[in-house]
Formats: sequence, C-alpha cells, structure tokens
Amino acid sequence: MRTLGELSKSSYGENRDRRVRDEIRENLIRRMGAGEELFPGIVGYEESVIPQIVNALLSRHHFILLGLRGQAKTRIIRGLAGFLDEKIPVIEGCEIHDDPYRPICLACRRLVSERGDETPIRWLPREARYVEKLATPDVTIADMIGDLDPIRAAKSGLHLSDELTIHYGLVPRAHRGIFAINELPDLAAKIQVGLFNILQEGDVQIKGYPVRLPLDLLMVFTANPEDYTARGRTITPLKDRIGAEIRTHYPATLEQGVAITRSEAWTDRTKQGTPVVIPYYLREIVEEVAIQARSDRRVDKRSGVSQRLPITLLESVVSNAERRAFLDGDDAAVPRVSDIYASLPAITGKLELEYEGELKGPEAIARDLIRRAVGRIFQKYASGADFTPVVEWFDRGGYLRLPDSGSASDALRSLRQIPGLLERTSIVNADEKTSAGQRLAAAEFLLEGLVGLKRVSRSEERGYHGSEERRTEIGYEDAIDSQKTHLN
Repeated sequence: MRTLGELSKSSYGENRDRRVRDEIRENLIRRMGAGEELFPGIVGYEESVIPQIVNALLSRHHFILLGLRGQAKTRIIRGLAGFLDEKIPVIEGCEIHDDPYRPICLACRRLVSERGDETPIRWLPREARYVEKLATPDVTIADMIGDLDPIRAAKSGLHLSDELTIHYGLVPRAHRGIFAINELPDLAAKIQVGLFNILQEGDVQIKGYPVRLPLDLLMVFTANPEDYTARGRTITPLKDRIGAEIRTHYPATLEQGVAITRSEAWTDRTKQGTPVVIPYYLREIVEEVAIQARSDRRVDKRSGVSQRLPITLLESVVSNAERRAFLDGDDAAVPRVSDIYASLPAITGKLELEYEGELKGPEAIARDLIRRAVGRIFQKYASGADFTPVVEWFDRGGYLRLPDSGSASDALRSLRQIPGLLERTSIVNADEKTSAGQRLAAAEFLLEGLVGLKRVSRSEERGYHGSEERRTEIGYEDAIDSQKTHLN
C-alpha cells in the first residue's frame, strides 16, 4: 500500500482513530493474555515495579521511573517500544510521522487536501517510533520543541511567522510514538515548562509565535529520587501532569542479583580462548560485594551502588582467571577469590565515597568490602562445619602462601599439609571428582572465609598464617612470656 486510497480500502482503516496510548494498551493486554514475558531480561521487579508500570500503561498515563543508578530504568523504558505495532502508515516525507487520516502539520494538511487518495504513504517500523534524550543543562527549547529556520524561509520566500518555516525538535519528531527523557531534573526550568504544555494543553510558542501541536505520544521519564523531591529541580506543574511515579530498587535478594549479573556479564569466553568454569559461590561473593557496599556508611547512599559493579567485577574476575590459565597452560579457567582482589579497578571506579571513606581510600574500602563479602558467603556454606583443626594448624606456627600462577595440582599438594582443609571443600561441591582448579578455588575460598571471620590472618609477605588475636586468646603469648620469665 503506497497511497492513502489503498490504505483506506485495507483492514487498517478500522483502526484509524486509535491513539498511541490506546495502541500500547491493546498490545499489552494481548501479550498478557498470551502469557508472554512483558519485559525480557528484567529480574526482580516481577512483584514490585512491573505491576505498577502495567497499571500506568493500562491507565494510559505518562509516568516517571525514580531510582538510583544501575536499576534498569533505561532498559525498561526502551522495552516499551515492544508494545507498539510492528509498523504504522505515515505520510511520505513528513518530519513528524503524520497520520494520513489526522495530519497536524500544515504541509501535510495541504498535501492531503490537494492530493486526497493519491497522498503517498510509507510504513514506519516500531523502532523508529521511540525517541530518547539524555537531559543536560545545555539542552535548549529548540532541541526539544523546535525553532524557526530562516534558511528555509528564505529559500521558500516565506515569512518567518509561517508555520512552514519551523524546524521541528525531538518531541514533535516522536509524534505517534514514545518520547523518553533520562534524568529529567537536569533540564532547565523553561524546557520543563514547554514539556508540560505538550503533555496536556498541546500548544507551544516558538520564537513568540503560538503553534498548535496536538501531539499523540507517550512520555516517560527517569530521575534520581534525590533530584525529584521538593528539594530537587523538577517544577511542580510538570510533576502534576505526570500520571504515575514508580520507584525502582536494587535486587531484593542475593539470588536475584546473581541472576541479573549472570544474564548481563560476558563470561562465556569459549570462542575466544579457554573455557571458563565459575563456581556458584564465587558468583555469590561478587554479588555480595555490591550488597555490602550499599549498606556501608562510608559509601554515598544518595549516589547508590550500580548493578554494573558486580557485572563488570565478574567480567574482570573471569579475565584474571583467563590470564592465569593462558600462562599456565590450563584446560579451563577457574576464578578464585584472589581474582576478586586482583579486580579492584572494577570496584573503585563505581563507588562514591563519603568523607570517612575518602580518608581511608577507595582501594582500602574495596578490599574491606571483599573481605566482608567472602566472610558472609563462607558463613552460608560453612554453617555447622568444624574448622578447628585448620585454625589450630595456623595458630601453631603454620603458614602457607598460594602462588598467583603455577600448577593447580602443585598447589593442592601444598594444601594437603593443612589437616582437614581439602576434606571440607565438599561443602561447596568440590571433591576428588572435580578438577584440580575447582578444588583449589574451593580451598582458597575456605581459607579466605576464615580470614573474613578473623580466625586466620593473611599478609602479602607470609600468606595465610595464624591470627594474632586468636593466639592471644588461647594463651600462646602468655606461654611465651612465662618461658622467658623462667629462663631469666
């Protein structure tokens, strides 16, 4: 179908009066009825955020997502394009995708009036109907709404007050689609005024000339809650015209966080090199690092800790394990806790620290977060397990330094001198049947867990050794002092 006449004879003519928000509502109802996943890839919002978004769309409301960074706000609003029709007819050559049955720009109204059923049309795909803008303080009303084009006026011999001289901005170009603004409060107040007129009244002024633009679109926004409150920079009339305010959040459970990171992180390196085997407890540790950071008083709560932290951290951990496998000639790369410590740059750049944290330094904070995360996951797996023989071996003067590289089998032979350690790797499903690399990773996890609980110490010089606090508790220092007194 290439003309308005052909379109009118087709079945599409039955939907000629349907607006964008009605279109989204109908497609949403159809997908829910078919049991389809509404927002693929979004984990942890099934019982909280997604039902609220569905309610807003069913109500045909414009809405805003309020949340800290890394809470999938942008992914959600981009997913809204999936609720649009696969394609729609528009007038050929129109900048704002005018409806052949209801043109709003002067040029299209004249074209339909002159050519009638011979008006040329084209089909616009759904991906072209989604327009997104990152709000910044330098955005102008011309960027968002439009401006008069003196060159077009001169070439056409038109007066500047003629509507045909307008160069349309992003909002009119989203006509019959979805317009999204990220970080809404960063827009200047006068731009926000232009938006709320579009939202409800449908009219704007360009260079002092009133232009009626009854745009048909769904508008969605994102913002940081701190900037959107009464102390923020969003004007009240605009907030009043936004139908729904929906709060996003970080993963509510460790399992949800692991699932998100697993789906987003690039860990399958088989095509590029050595296969990667990631123990599940290590995935949990990586996720727990982010959870610990979000609750740490030294980390800025207003900025938040993005879900990108565990994603990039896991990728960096895998890369460090890969590097070791390449150097040692291993058949598979098995990440270890030491690889998390080697990936500090993936953590420090994602933390906004308070004054106390700045004094201590981002690397020290990151190391502390890893230690606490390992201790937390260790407690989950080792609850009820007796590590007394292991701890006593170190307290009696034993020490062990695991090399960053070298054969996993050689490292396991060194670990056998620690009574009961390798036998206890079965609590994380690593035993004689698993590879040497997996068993070594499990043993290191157990040792690091004991370090996290301060039952064993670790230093760069000596590696793993007895805890000084523990030695004092069980009387080793008193025994040594007593021997010295006797000798004197």
